[in-house]
Amino acid sequence: MFLSFVDRQLVRKHLDGRAAEPVKVDRLLDYRAIPDGMPIFLDEASMRPVEPLCSWFRHLAYEGKDGKTLREYAYIARRFVHFLQSRSRDLLAVTESDVMAYHVLRTSVQPKPIGDAAWGKEAQLINQLFEWLVTRGHLAHRPLRLTRKGGNPLAPRMRRGMDIRHMTLSQYRYFRDVGLGGQLPDSKANKMFRGQAPLRNRAAADLALCTGMRAQEWSTVLLPELGLERRRHGEGVEFPVQACAKYGKYREIFVPTGALDAVENFLLLERPDLVAASAKTLAGRYRELFVVDQIDHEVGKLHGIFEGRRRTFVISAMGPELRRITVRETDDGLESLAVFIGHGGQMLGASAWYRIRCEAWQRMLGHASDPHSPLLPRKRWKWHDIRHTFALRLLCYLEQQMDGEEPDAVARRRRHLAYLGGHIMHNPLLTVSRRLGHSTPATTFAYLEYSDDPMNAVDETFREWMVREEDTYADIADRMLTSGERR
Repeated sequence: MFLSFVDRQLVRKHLDGRAAEPVKVDRLLDYRAIPDGMPIFLDEASMRPVEPLCSWFRHLAYEGKDGKTLREYAYIARRFVHFLQSRSRDLLAVTESDVMAYHVLRTSVQPKPIGDAAWGKEAQLINQLFEWLVTRGHLAHRPLRLTRKGGNPLAPRMRRGMDIRHMTLSQYRYFRDVGLGGQLPDSKANKMFRGQAPLRNRAAADLALCTGMRAQEWSTVLLPELGLERRRHGEGVEFPVQACAKYGKYREIFVPTGALDAVENFLLLERPDLVAASAKTLAGRYRELFVVDQIDHEVGKLHGIFEGRRRTFVISAMGPELRRITVRETDDGLESLAVFIGHGGQMLGASAWYRIRCEAWQRMLGHASDPHSPLLPRKRWKWHDIRHTFALRLLCYLEQQMDGEEPDAVARRRRHLAYLGGHIMHNPLLTVSRRLGHSTPATTFAYLEYSDDPMNAVDETFREWMVREEDTYADIADRMLTSGERR
């Protein structure tokens, strides 16, 4: 079984001069409302669509699943179908024994068994597939019996809480300056450093720490959103995110001045060289890009040429793929509108940021024995751990602002319950939940377990937590409290 994904740009690029005209293929995709990124399963012998898999993924695409999610689902489905084929089965002849055997293979038998979290995702998807097959009449009944409570029998028995890892101030500075910036633990320059764009990587970390944005949010920020060309020194900026947010949930992001200053350092010192080196490459891809010729800062819109015709996009409604190909024409050639770019002149993707993080971890380990180095965790830091740090520190500070220090853990727990009932607008938990874009405050509630941990805040007050000398979390929190009053 051959797996591919719909990509209109590849159609236009590779079908020129061939039997199928790109324009006709493009029109057919539009007529069928087939979105980019939708998986297509083809029979290797006949190269015809494999049903009912293709119809199911079109159903998922119509439900609004994004390209990244569909790709992940497609690989899970392909793995499951290949397993069934190894047992001379297909989706419409599957038995309960086949499914349970696949469960045992993935969690116990294969050379590297997967954990509960990974298996839970696969089990949920397989369950959804069978439910859809029964609903559409492809199967008379589900091959798996339900549990006594009507649950999914494939679901993991062990329930894990959120894996909330956060950094101390010394750990964050070590990660940013030594790992990402290539300095020595005593803050001196490391002449042996061979990394690339340290100011870019440090600015990305500062932006993540001061805003609590997810990696897909801060890594896809565009220059007009930060408004660096229009802001006055010492002022923060606020902009909305939606298309790049999880579940497309709209929220406002406040970026304080210290994080903006870090980004401006990168824009002035490193980014021009990256732009100049990539102008020729971008010029050769002109037809594939969204070339912006007008930026409407007041309403947050970009106007330009895309796919041969004039288009207008609301910036917050632009997804990661469109942002990646968004450029503007300058006197020196084409320049990406993405803040964080690489040597190709385009926005860095998830794999590039993963590589940067792994290289930073190796540098930190190399200096772990230095007396200036803080204690490192057993597993390497993730970008999402910076988001956890933002949430925990902000939550602690807001609670102290509401009540001050409480003498014991029992009093602190009682305070949390009182807030939920009587202080909806200014409740620290709900404020942090809104700022993080959580779907439910129950997700944010998990942070309360860590706010009572004496290891996190006994030796340093929250006001001492800062990214730059101009920026403290107190400033960020005060801005959030005043903006809440305006609403």
